[in-house]
Amino acid sequence: MALDTTHTPAKDAERIPGNVLVPIGALLLGLLLAALDQTIVSTALPTIVSDLGGLEHLSWVVTAYLLASTAATPLWGKLGDQYGRKRLFQIAIVIFLVGSALCGMSRNMGELIGFRALQGLGGGGLMVLSMAIVGDIVPPRERGRYQGLFGAVFGATSVLGPLLGGVLTEQLSWRWVFYVNLPVGIVALAVIATALRIPRMSARHVIDYLGTFLIAAVATCLVLVASLGGTTWAWGSAQIIGLVVVGIVLAVAFVAVERRAAEPVLPLKLFGIRTFTLAAVISFIVGFAMFGAMTYLPTFLQVVQGVSPTMSGVHMLPMVIGLLLSSTLSGQIVSRTGRWKVFPVTGTAVTTIGLLLLHRLDEHSSTAEMSGCFFVFGLGLGLVMQVLILIVQNAVSYEDLGVATSGATFFRSIGASFGVAIFGSVFASRLADKLADAFRGVHLPAGVTPGALRADPRGIAALPPALRPAALHAYASSITDVFLYAAPVAALGFVLAWFLKEDRLRGSVTAPDASETIPPNPVQRSSYDECCRALSLLGTREGRREVYRKINERAGHGDLLPAAGWLLLRIRKYGSVEPGVLAERGPVPLKVVLEGARQLEERHLAERLGLELTPTDEGRVLAEQLARAREESLADLLGDWWGPDRPTDLDRLVRELTDEMCGTQREQPQNPAARPVS
Repeated sequence: MALDTTHTPAKDAERIPGNVLVPIGALLLGLLLAALDQTIVSTALPTIVSDLGGLEHLSWVVTAYLLASTAATPLWGKLGDQYGRKRLFQIAIVIFLVGSALCGMSRNMGELIGFRALQGLGGGGLMVLSMAIVGDIVPPRERGRYQGLFGAVFGATSVLGPLLGGVLTEQLSWRWVFYVNLPVGIVALAVIATALRIPRMSARHVIDYLGTFLIAAVATCLVLVASLGGTTWAWGSAQIIGLVVVGIVLAVAFVAVERRAAEPVLPLKLFGIRTFTLAAVISFIVGFAMFGAMTYLPTFLQVVQGVSPTMSGVHMLPMVIGLLLSSTLSGQIVSRTGRWKVFPVTGTAVTTIGLLLLHRLDEHSSTAEMSGCFFVFGLGLGLVMQVLILIVQNAVSYEDLGVATSGATFFRSIGASFGVAIFGSVFASRLADKLADAFRGVHLPAGVTPGALRADPRGIAALPPALRPAALHAYASSITDVFLYAAPVAALGFVLAWFLKEDRLRGSVTAPDASETIPPNPVQRSSYDECCRALSLLGTREGRREVYRKINERAGHGDLLPAAGWLLLRIRKYGSVEPGVLAERGPVPLKVVLEGARQLEERHLAERLGLELTPTDEGRVLAEQLARAREESLADLLGDWWGPDRPTDLDRLVRELTDEMCGTQREQPQNPAARPVS
């Protein structure tokens, strides 16, 4: 909701400084870089593999980034609280840019994978800290609107990432997929250094370093087993068995550490809540299916269908459009109705169908057929992604709101890493077998072997025309077989979704955030920050006229014009107001302001003192009733969180949001209560 303007000093304390837009722009640039690098690489991967070799390790180019950003997320959040977010954000940009430059200079797959992990370490900080800093530089009432911009960035990168990756790869080089970050990141770094002014944080944390290390190590063991088993090492080999044993030991150690940690990275008590446990598993499955498909579909399009890197990004747009469309619509329906169970059930079912349709694709599939399959798959993912965060937030107490949100998104991130690894392992194993079968006993040109074709798909062009269809079919069926193996996993999600208990959603959790539902990385916000975002976003969505209409009704004056209630609260805040100035400098038209002023005078709620309106005794009483009505309407959105034993920070949040809109009796135009913008 836009803020009103008058000539009073109080307005200067209330307004968001104009120069806030400059650092917010820099924060958006930093977030854009990190979010883009989750999707921009996908269409460049076939070219990268052809150049550097090592098709069997293709999945690790994506997995290394995801694992590093996931593991680093809780550390960035708490270190930022403790040592200052501006400094940590600058460090994150530098790490990300160094990683990007090194990725672009990689000479082999091993170097690229290692540098992608470094890049992911910085990317996790960019995502967490950029959204946290918004809370430092804008007041609570405006945070939902500004953080909505960050969600829009995630949505945009879902569309632009594959396209931009294809264009850069085709027109320049795959190395520019990484080099493009450098100029943008340097601009963001310079603007943050010169324009961002935020108060120093003093919150102290007992940081769970050991828990963070252990859970990252467990995830790494899991992904290593998935990606190396059956390809690099046999499933029964000592190496794979050793990784399994180490993973189990580390998991047991993690549970022991988390039981004693003062601020555990993943509180074990959450798993005692059935809804959280089910949602975490379904989130894992969604991440598994989404990123596994996004990583290998460009290989199918470029190698099997023969499209360019740029056009492979275009071909994937139906999937992204389906995802964004169903995600947006499901979020709106849930926000209006409070009913949600149909979406995870339907979404997992449609995702399963989408995977089976993808399995039916081959080298002869038409563009229309592929687009339809991609769209159905994206539609299913979008239906389930949006609501999983909402139902987790609805199932926990206020004190666990932040860690439950982080926990659910963490499992989605691990699912994405695991999905890419599993898809890669199945693809590499099937491709080796099918190429060997296709060319067994066949005389191949010098230097061309099934092993060489598996390592570098460009070798298909060196085959005689009569042999190319067999190679293309081997690639096509190896990739699409992956979707067949993934379908039972999605079907498991469908079964689990039926066991979710549909409790009616609190009003404060019906404001889904794209930054929590689209990207695979986990988020890191406190319960206070998450609740503040939701309440301010809901206030923005209602619209000014609707907000004041509801306040008037709640205060027992439903026949009062919304503009009259708005004016009376402005008078309460500043002592007196001049309607003409409010109309000139504010967002409400002069005609509407004058109608409200006329009604206040007719009902003796305000009187003229020159050009200004001042409150009567009756007007002061009604203004207090309106302010209380606004506070009660916010409290209603919190549901059972707003109980007699509610935490003090929740009390403070509701008071701040009420005061920002309605003002306080203590504020006078001569000596306004200055409030820090943080």
